[in-house]
Amino acid sequence: MVFINTQAKIDLDNIVIGLLDWNKITLSVIEVMQYVDDIATICNKLDVAYHHHAKYNEHLKYGKYSYPYNRNKNTTWYIIYDIDSDNNIFVNKIISNYLTIS
Repeated sequence: MVFINTQAKIDLDNIVIGLLDWNKITLSVIEVMQYVDDIATICNKLDVAYHHHAKYNEHLKYGKYSYPYNRNKNTTWYIIYDIDSDNNIFVNKIISNYLTIS
């Protein structure tokens, strides 16, 4: 089962705000909500995904695993999570490649 913690929910809300306020491109509310729904869908499918160990220090602060969701050629969203002994997934943070320091 997948659980999305409060911080990850805040991250999704912040993505909505960021996309709606983005000066480079104007997106409709429907487009923004679909964008965030796509990320949430990926989160909810982590229980059947291959689990990549987190490799960036910034990601390791939030969890042992990191799933890269390539939204387009420029943007990758990293879903940072942990897995407990019952194989439950706990999504802790969602961060973009723009905020990831290698």
